[in-house]
Amino acid sequence: MATGGGMIPNHPPGAPLIDYDPPSPSGGNVASLDSVQDKRFSTAVLLCPKHPDATLFEDDHAGDQLCLKCGLVVGERTIFVGSEMIPFTGIEERAGDEEELDDEVESELHLIDLNGDLASSFDDSLGAMSSSEERLFKAADNIRTMADLMHLGRTIVDRANQLFQQVHSGQHLKGHSTDALAATCLHIACRLVEVPQSFADVCAVSSIHIKEIGNCFKLILEALKITVPPITATDLMPRFCGNLNLGYPIEKLACYIGRKAVELNIVPGRSPISVAATAIFMAAYASDKQFAKNELSNGTGVANATIRTVYKLMRPRAAELFPEDFNLDLTKLPRS
Repeated sequence: MATGGGMIPNHPPGAPLIDYDPPSPSGGNVASLDSVQDKRFSTAVLLCPKHPDATLFEDDHAGDQLCLKCGLVVGERTIFVGSEMIPFTGIEERAGDEEELDDEVESELHLIDLNGDLASSFDDSLGAMSSSEERLFKAADNIRTMADLMHLGRTIVDRANQLFQQVHSGQHLKGHSTDALAATCLHIACRLVEVPQSFADVCAVSSIHIKEIGNCFKLILEALKITVPPITATDLMPRFCGNLNLGYPIEKLACYIGRKAVELNIVPGRSPISVAATAIFMAAYASDKQFAKNELSNGTGVANATIRTVYKLMRPRAAELFPEDFNLDLTKLPRS
């Protein structure tokens, strides 16, 4: 494709140009591929698919960009390394040096045994680890795997690893498994960076029972003498509403309902997760949005029976739970 007398390298036929300024006739120079790529990167706009209006937090260490509402990793390793960072010898300078290049490759390949010695040496290094080092290695691997499944950023992973090392170095909780401690440290790390995940969320990506995580949670907080902010129903709304593809108006209304239910002491002792799911149910139905069977349960992780139980507490006082300026039609809310 010719544009302004120049060819754009590697441009697919028919693909649109992105901010490509053709060179001026007087200049006589064709824009380099790097300049076109730089402009393409500069015009890329990342948005959270669940919360397009949310502010993104950039993790400089990992190069990730996170949604501040739900913690989703929107962009991974967005740092662009330009060609100036990659030194190489030009093809023209290496022309005719095939024998020299072959010698260099051969000298490097002798270090690698393609029959498996490299893998066996790695296994030997693992076998040479002390039990303490092996436990740290296993915990870090578990934390990274769970974080990937939950789409959590590197900042949370690093914080969870630090917590586990503190627990491990202090010889705390000797009777508990590495998997349970790693899962609990990940949960605490989420709470500390204000991207709250429930015990059930962590259990869903691990093999640990929720009661064991609950026990480890209390013991770790006591051992490390740290406090974490409590999870509220409103903390969970962005993620739950994102899972259910609900718009911001319903999310905002659900936050109001959940907050009022707690303020009026309508749901004493109930889990914030259950309150959040029920508030979403009421906000959606009042806004003419109905759920298919098990849709709400799958999107929030709360059983239908639990939602019905909490709903029986909130439905009789629905008029108090909705904003005054909301045109509430109680007939839209199921009686049970």
